[in-house]
Parts: sequence; C-alpha cells; structure tokens
Amino acid sequence: MLYEAVKLAMQAIRRNPLRSLLTVLGIVIGVGAVIAMVTIGNGTTAKVTADLAKLGSNVLFVSPGQFGPGRASAEAKAFNVRDVEAMKTQLNGVKAVAPVVTKSVTVIHGAESRTVGVTGTDNDYFITQAWALKSGRLFLDGEIRSGRAACIIGETVRDKMFGGTDPLGRNIRVSNVSCEVIGVLESKGQSSFGTDQDDIVLMPLRTVQRRLVGNTDISRIIVSAKDDVATEKVQADIEWMLRERRNIAPGKEDDFSVRDMKQIAQTTAGTTTMLTALLGAVAAVSLLVGGIGIMNIMLVSVTERTREIGIRLAIGALERQVLAQFLVEAMVLSLFGGLVGILLGLGLAWAATGALRVPFNVDGQIVLVSFVFSALVGVVFGYFPARRAARRDPLGARRHE
Repeated sequence: MLYEAVKLAMQAIRRNPLRSLLTVLGIVIGVGAVIAMVTIGNGTTAKVTADLAKLGSNVLFVSPGQFGPGRASAEAKAFNVRDVEAMKTQLNGVKAVAPVVTKSVTVIHGAESRTVGVTGTDNDYFITQAWALKSGRLFLDGEIRSGRAACIIGETVRDKMFGGTDPLGRNIRVSNVSCEVIGVLESKGQSSFGTDQDDIVLMPLRTVQRRLVGNTDISRIIVSAKDDVATEKVQADIEWMLRERRNIAPGKEDDFSVRDMKQIAQTTAGTTTMLTALLGAVAAVSLLVGGIGIMNIMLVSVTERTREIGIRLAIGALERQVLAQFLVEAMVLSLFGGLVGILLGLGLAWAATGALRVPFNVDGQIVLVSFVFSALVGVVFGYFPARRAARRDPLGARRHE
C-alpha cells in the first residue's frame, strides 16, 4: 500500500514539475536558512571562545570604576605604579602583573603615516597576553625605569610602515616622540570583535605617561594567576587589597572592577549562543510559510483531481487509501524540499564561514531536526487536504468536470 501511495505521489508530482518546485521552495528556504544561520552562529561562537582562550583562562582585568547602568567609571580614581607594585609583591599566586596605559596617536615613518593604538606597559604584558616576539628583544630594565623611547611594533604596523624591510634598529615617530624599534610581535590577526590585534605599538609605561599622556595614571591592570592557583582566590585577594589601598569603608561599593577571563568567556559564548538560537528561530518561520504553501497547493490538487478521486472511491478504494495517497504526496514534497534545503544551507554556511574566517562547525543534531521537521510540515499541512479528498462523495466526484 505504501509503495503504491509513493508511486502515485511521484506520478502526480511529475505531472506538474514547475508547480511542485514552487511548492517546495518555502521548505528549501526555511531548512536552508535554519542550517546556515545555526552553522554560522556556532562557528562564530567557536571563534570567540578560541580567541579568548588565547589570552589564557587564568587572566584577570582590573579597571577603575564599576561597569553598568548608573555607574560612571570616569569618576573613579585611576590606578598608579604603587598599586601595581603592591600586587606584584604582596599577592600570593600571581605570575605576572602588567600595567596598561593606552592612547591613539599618529605614527610616521618616511612618507607613511597611520593612526595606531599605543600601549604603555612593561615586560609582564607579554606573559599576561601570551604574546611572543617574532624578532628583536623585550624592553631592558633600564629602558623601563628611565622611560627611554623604545618600541615594539605589531605585524600590521611593520607591514604598513616598513613593507618588506627589517624595522629593527630603525626609528619611527610616535606622535612627537622619535622611537627606536627594538622588536616585532608575532601576528595574532583579527579578534572576534573585528579589531586588528596587530595594529599596535608597545612602549615602556613611563615613556607613554611622561611624553604622550602627560600624567602618571594607569587605566588598567592585567593580572595572570599561577596555573595551580584558582582565579577566584586571586580575584578575592585583589579586591581586598584595593579596597584597603583606596580606603573604601565596609559596606561601601567598590570603585573598581575585577573581571575574570573565564567569566568574560562564558558571558560572550552565552550571548553568541543566544543570538544563534534567535536567528535560527527567525529562519524557522519560513518553514511555517512553506507548510502553508504545501497546504494550498494540495487543496488545489484535490480540487483538480476530484473526478479521479471519485472513480477510485467508486471502484472500491477505501478512505484511508485516498488519505494516504495525498498525505504521502505532501510528505514527498516536504522531504524533497528538506534534502535540498540541507544541501543549500550547508553550502551557504561553508561560503559564509570562509568569508568571515570562522570555523565551519556543523551541528548534526540541527541538520537531523530540520529534516524531521520538514517531514512533520508535510504531515501537518498535508493532512487537511488529504482528509478532504478522502471524504469526497464518490457519485458527486465522478460528475465533477
């Protein structure tokens, strides 16, 4: 019986190929959109997680002020060198503490100039950020203490300023400061947020404070905990120390924030996962539209084949056989649309992930669910037309022209 129903369904579909193609188009678009959106979203989540993992899971970011509605970080007192030294000497379980001061300035070499983010720091920065040198050397202790104009440049700066030539030992002008290039950083590429991590110039902290910023403030401190020490403990120690150093009374809110990289990674991954689910849900609406299209076409088909239905019923076909015939026809259309949609979605996702440079991360469960859902669309939206065909009056249907 099932074989005959499938055979009749294929014959009916072949009689009107264009109409059948237009009928399944909604299913194709719906399934393709769901798979493409979810795959791209999964790839983006994986890329964000991998980029954050490069910074290490034992890194904490300490900033003045509290982040959130009604909490103006600009009003909070900045950190200073003594805060950094206290963290280095008084905290247990700390591997490195890097002060950070940033400023966007114009960098010039010869006829080339570009606006670059300059970071003032010390050698602990390379430990906390897990960043190695491609060539050259780190800052000398004397350069850090005296504030000498030495700089380590990122790969993008090297490429734009020097092209294929070796920049080591040559000078660039950072704002109004002539700076000797002593090293080139390994390339990190773009971050998950679209910023070029290699478009950077590193200089000794005191140099940036004295000659570029004009004060001794430190805008951020990056702390790396030892591998065998929980970041929660280090975070608690930092908060206790800073509350004491900044004279914050018991019960008063902190005027600083300490953010754990693990928490940042979890929050970011959770956000991208939620956006992926939202995009998938929006794309799934087109499956509903495709189901309505199948129902409409099946109703038209029932009307066109009224005489055929009447003859079948008159010669002994049962209602359930007629019901199965049209139900199978609707399912064949939706399953065909589901298969084509899967191929289309995977193709679009592969092209998009390649263009966005994110992993092609296919979720087999979503592919299976999309295919099963397309079959359910055929059953649900094909049932009413099929029941209408099965309940036709044989005599009236035979007289239908």
